[in-house]
Amino acid sequence: MRAVTTAQPLDVSPTPLALLLLGREADPGSERGVECPGDLPAPSDPDLVARAAAAKAKLGDKVFVLGHHYQRDEVIQFADVTGDSFKLAREAAARPQAEYIVFCGVHFMAESADILTGDAQQVVLPDLAAGCSMADMASAEQVAECWDVLTDAGIAGSTVPVSYMNSSADIKAFTGRNGGTICTSSNARRALDWAFEQGERVLFLPDQHLGRNTAVRDLGLSLDDCVVYNPHKPNGGLTTEELRSAKMILWRGHCSVHGRFSLDSVNEVRERVPGVNVLVHPECRHEVVAAADYVGSTEYIIKTLEAAPAGSKWAIGTELNLVRRLANRFAAEDKQISFLDKTVCFCSTMNRIDLPHLVWALESLADGRVVNRIQVDPETEKYAKVALERMLALP
Repeated sequence: MRAVTTAQPLDVSPTPLALLLLGREADPGSERGVECPGDLPAPSDPDLVARAAAAKAKLGDKVFVLGHHYQRDEVIQFADVTGDSFKLAREAAARPQAEYIVFCGVHFMAESADILTGDAQQVVLPDLAAGCSMADMASAEQVAECWDVLTDAGIAGSTVPVSYMNSSADIKAFTGRNGGTICTSSNARRALDWAFEQGERVLFLPDQHLGRNTAVRDLGLSLDDCVVYNPHKPNGGLTTEELRSAKMILWRGHCSVHGRFSLDSVNEVRERVPGVNVLVHPECRHEVVAAADYVGSTEYIIKTLEAAPAGSKWAIGTELNLVRRLANRFAAEDKQISFLDKTVCFCSTMNRIDLPHLVWALESLADGRVVNRIQVDPETEKYAKVALERMLALP
């Protein structure tokens, strides 16, 4: 009979990344979140709505609650202002009397609010695990390595970084230090026009689809003018000649929600709903954008539906919480609004901000405890603000 041996414990310590993915420990340079300190109310608590209202009333003008369009209805009902990320950050900056800014959105949005608000204001993110997969696709170390590659190729001096608002404070600071600007999905064309006046090519971070769609649809560049830099491959997976001849160096990043829509989604909805108008966000893939009837930012989508005639039919390619809210809003006007894809797709990280987290954050503030404060260090804030101010100065 074979002898039975007792397994000995392995002398192995979990890596920081492993702890991070398990919801433990912290990484200030990452969009990935950490576990929530303190005890959350139970999601089944029937008094959650009343508790949130009471805590918000107790705080009064000391608190200003921001709600991104992609938030759940249960959260958005407590927002003082709703909008996209940059609009919300500017709204926060316009309320200097508010001591606490509770940002119901994701991490990079709260960072932008902290950059733009005063030193006396404190920005709170109800759940630190509310990150952004797109922002996570470009770390400060990866982008610095990319810039070294461009430097070795002799083109860094003639390349202008343009970073999407959906990026970390570190990436915004990199952009500011290297003569670039930030853009939103609404002003991406103006940002690229400006950038090409400054240099020969653009390094566009971190969403390849917005960069490609803006360059090709709006500026008239060709797909051949665009190359994709993959941070996980040596030299970005590109030759020196490919980098030198490119007009747009697109970072290999994307939105996990908008990237799901496909050309099949567009073709299927046209067959199923005769006369439908397809309206999509420019973070969608290029073939989806090319096949759509209308393309624009979240605010553009909302305004287009507001102006649409009664009886019109729309298939919308953006986050499902917003699409469902718009469908309910315009149902009385006989506007038929549906989700572009048959597969349900919420923004999973945005949905981490739920009513229990909001109640916990508001009640903590009402009790004098500041929780989950988002703070950008002064050096990063300085250069990120430079990039944001360049955007605000765009013609």
